[in-house]
Parts: sequence; C-alpha cells; structure tokens
Amino acid sequence: MPYFHYDHNELFAEGVKLKDIAHEFGTPCYVYSRAALQKNWQTFNEAFENMPHRICYAVKANSNIAILNILARLQSGFDIVSIGELERVLAAGGDPKKIVFSGVGKKPAEILRALEVGIYCFNVESVVELALLNTLAKQVNKVANIALRVNPNIDAHTHPYIATGLKDNKFGIEYELTSRIARDIANMPNIKLVGIACHIGSQLTDMDPFMQAVDRILDLVSLLTADGIILEHINIGGGLGVRYQDEEPPSIETYVKALRNKLDKFPYEVILEPGRAITANAGVLLTKIEYLKHTPHKNFAIVDTAMNDLMRPALYDAWQEILPVTVNSHHQEEVYDIVGPVCESADFLGKDRRLRLQTGELLAICSAGAYGFSMSSNYNSRPRVAEVMVDQHHTYLIRERETVTSLFANEKLIP
Repeated sequence: MPYFHYDHNELFAEGVKLKDIAHEFGTPCYVYSRAALQKNWQTFNEAFENMPHRICYAVKANSNIAILNILARLQSGFDIVSIGELERVLAAGGDPKKIVFSGVGKKPAEILRALEVGIYCFNVESVVELALLNTLAKQVNKVANIALRVNPNIDAHTHPYIATGLKDNKFGIEYELTSRIARDIANMPNIKLVGIACHIGSQLTDMDPFMQAVDRILDLVSLLTADGIILEHINIGGGLGVRYQDEEPPSIETYVKALRNKLDKFPYEVILEPGRAITANAGVLLTKIEYLKHTPHKNFAIVDTAMNDLMRPALYDAWQEILPVTVNSHHQEEVYDIVGPVCESADFLGKDRRLRLQTGELLAICSAGAYGFSMSSNYNSRPRVAEVMVDQHHTYLIRERETVTSLFANEKLIP
C-alpha cells in the first residue's frame, strides 16, 4: 500500500486520515510517513549489500531531529553543511564518526567544533580552506580526515540553481589542480587525505552525468595511486532525483547497480549523500482553502500556505502535485492557480490546476518532505508551521507551530 493513498475518497498518510491530522494540529502542517523514510534509506543501504559503503543523509533536505533520529537508529551517516546541522545530528543521537562536513564557507568555530566531537571527514572545497583546517587542527592537536571535493565540470542537466559541478559554480576544487594539492598534503602534518568527493547537482533524473562524474573521479584516483597516495573512500555525493510530475528518474536500485558496476573492483568504501531521494516523497504539506476568487481571466484558490512555508515553486518554478484531501465529485471542476496570502506575485503553490474545490476544504501538496520546512521562513511575520510524523496508526507532533510572539522574542526596543 502506498504511504499516502486514498481510501473511500479520503486521503491517508499510512493508517491516518489527513483530515484528522489537520483537525488536530491545524494548517498549514507538514506530515511525514515514518515507513517511507525508513524504506527509502534501507533501499539505498541494501542495494550496497556486501560492498563497503556509508549512506550519509544530506541533513539540509529536512533537518527535523525526529527524522534525524529515525535515520540514526538505522545506523545512517550524515552529510552536514553548518554547525547548526552538526548540533542537530548530535542532539538526535547521530554518531559523529559517521558525519561528513561539506560546504564552501566553513567558519573556524564550525571546524573547531567538528574536530572536538570527532567527525569522520571534512569535504574540503578550496586550497584556502585546506590551509585553515591544517592550522586549526594543529592548534587543538588533532589530525583532520579530509576528502578533496572535486569540481569535474560536468553538466548535470538540472535547474541552474541546483547544479554544482560546473566550472561556473562555487563548489569544489578545479579537477586539474587536484593531483598537485593531494601531493602537497604530505607537507601538512595535521591533515590526512582519506578520500575524493564529488557532487554535481540535485534532482538529477539522467544516469549519464553520474557515470561521467564517476569516470572522472576514478581517473583521478588512478593518478593519485600512481603517486603512492592511498585513499579510503570515494564519495559520489547525492543528487538522485524523484518524481514530482512526469520525471522518470532511475530507481534507487538501478542507480546503485550502475555505481556498483563501475566501483565493485576498486578497494574503496563508497559514500553517498542522498537527501531528496529519502525524504521528498515521504512528506506532504496540508493546507486549507480560505477563499475562491473568480475573475474573467483567472481563478484563484487562496490557501493558508504561502511561499514562506514552501519556497520551491517561487524559487525554482517547481511543480508539485496538489490533491484534495477529500474527493468530492459534486463540485464543479475548474482551473485554478493555488496561491497564498503573502504580498508577492511569486507566492504560488501551483498554477493551472484542474480541481473540484470549495472554500474551507483541505488540499495536500505532495512531495514536500525535502526542501519544504527546511527552506521555510518568517516572511510577512508568519509563524513557521507544525510538523507531524505518522507511524502506522499513530501521529506525533515533532515540531510545534510557532507563535506570533516567538517571532520577536529576541528583538529589543531602544530608549
């Protein structure tokens, strides 16, 4: 049975009616399926059976500590990009020895904290970062494990804002410089080179860019091996896409099988950093229709969810399926733009959707488990929404809805 499914015209999350969740916790509200989260992670893990590997969930996709705790219990690793994400993983019971720290702008305090707790590896993205890391590790008498994140200059054929493997992007070390930098590390006593990393973008639906990136990494590894540099792992990054509308991404099993065909004969641990592929289709965003506005040119369904709650449509012009929580065939079908109350024309959740709607009814915005709540804000002084986890027939509030007074609790008047 699908994790989100209709039964007698009512939309369910596992064994719970979404309308009951909306009644208990209000709207807008993010709802996640525990079974879906676990299954997606386990599918990655099981596809690598009998091969050294580490699945490091990309925390930026969804950083709620309940979700991180579920993954930690599965023995997941974690890919972080800030001290905030580091502290979230630790609070959720994640093992610091299974953490990799990515990102182009790591601050000294973040590096020192990561060294203090003993993370597994830093994914280093520039020569200046490498020098700083060596200096800081020396200050605290540590040897930092690092992987050089390489920019392979490969077009990932994805939205330009989430492409990360081209020379125009800020990410990674220029491919042609990597061998020299790897040799220079021999003169850095507080750095240990343990891997080569690569991440070319997000929401990839074509296997070819992945395979091109792996080939370039393996060519580089061969050069390093010839120089006597022995590595522990190859980090392929994340980026596997999901189906939002009509995309046809490879399945997790197909993706991993293709990687194994290239990597099985090499004596390295393989690290993956999936985020969206684990959480996106494990979550929906519930919203209520406040008004139906009909004009000679356009029909609008004005809902209580806005671009501050779900940024992807405004930021990427992203398409996500929008479903009625209760199907009512008696309503007249019309074409609507689903829009929010924020004072921006970019405040839309979906355009030109053919739906049967009535004021006061509920909608579910699908595939909202990744880059939904984690990208939300308080724009227009709107409190961030509640988050709920469904586990079979049980519901758990995993983040309370913010209050209006909490929005300015840290602000001060002046005389």
